Amino acid sequence: VHEAYADDARFKFTLLQKNGGKRKAQIAAIRQSSGDLVLNVDSDTILAPDVITKLSRKMQNPAVGAAMGQLTASNRDDTWLTRLIDMEYWLACNEERAAQARFGAVMCCCGPCAMYRRSALTMLLDQYETQFFRGKPSDFGEDRHLTILMLTAGFQTEYVPDAIAATVVPDKLGPYLRQQLRWARSTFRDTFLALRLLPGLDRYLTLDVIGQNIGPLLLALSVLSGLAQLVFTATVPSWTCLTIASMTMVRCGFAAFRARESRFLGFSLHTLVNVFLLLPV
Repeated sequence: VHEAYADDARFKFTLLQKNGGKRKAQIAAIRQSSGDLVLNVDSDTILAPDVITKLSRKMQNPAVGAAMGQLTASNRDDTWLTRLIDMEYWLACNEERAAQARFGAVMCCCGPCAMYRRSALTMLLDQYETQFFRGKPSDFGEDRHLTILMLTAGFQTEYVPDAIAATVVPDKLGPYLRQQLRWARSTFRDTFLALRLLPGLDRYLTLDVIGQNIGPLLLALSVLSGLAQLVFTATVPSWTCLTIASMTMVRCGFAAFRARESRFLGFSLHTLVNVFLLLPV
C-alpha cells in the first residue's frame, strides 16, 4: 500500500521504527492528523462508498464523541463458520449496539469502522496510551477501552446502521476461539471501568452491561448442573436442554423476523459452539 500511494498527495503515511501494535500506530497517526474527525478502519475492511458521509453526519452533533458503522463479513460464503459469524455481527450491531445507541451510549465502537472526534481523542490519548493490565502495557481491547474513555469524558457514542463495512472474519475454529478469548478478556476487564459510568447513564445500560457479563456465567452454570444431573442420577437433563433450546429459538426467530431472512434460524448452531467450545475456553 505504501509503495502504491507514497507519491499521492492525498495520503500521508506514518512509518514507525518498529511494530508496536495497533494502539501505538493509532496514537502516532492521531497525533499527526489535523482534521476534525478521525476514521479508524482495519486493514482487512472494505467500506461502502457512503460510509464517511453517513458517519460524519452523525458527528455533526457536538455531544457525540464517536460513531460506529454496521459490520458484515466480507468472506461470509466461505465456510459454515463465516456464515455464523456474519449473523453474529448482525445481531451484535442491530440488536445490542442499536439498543445501546437509543440510550446514548454504545459501549464498544468496533475498531473496523469507527469515527471519532479528534478534539475528544486528543484529551484522552495519554490515558489510552498508558493503560496497563496485570502490570504490563495492554495490547488488546483497544476499541472497547477507547469507547469507555469517551463515555467517561462525557461524550455520547452512536451506531449508524446504514454505514456498512465488510471485514474479513476467521474461517477456522482455532483463530475464531482465540479472537473470542481476547474479546472476552477485554469485556470483563473494562466492565470494571464501565461500572463507574453506569450511575450517570440510562438504567437500561446497567441491565445491558450486567447481562453481558452474567449471561455467560448463567449458561455455564446451566451446563454444569445438567452434566451433574447426567453423571450422578443417570438421567437426561431434559429441562436444561429444553430451556436452552427454547431461548435459542426465540432469539433466532426474532432475528429472522426483523431481518426478513430465514437464514437466522440457522444461528441456533452457534449455541452448540458456545456450549461445547467457547465456554470451556
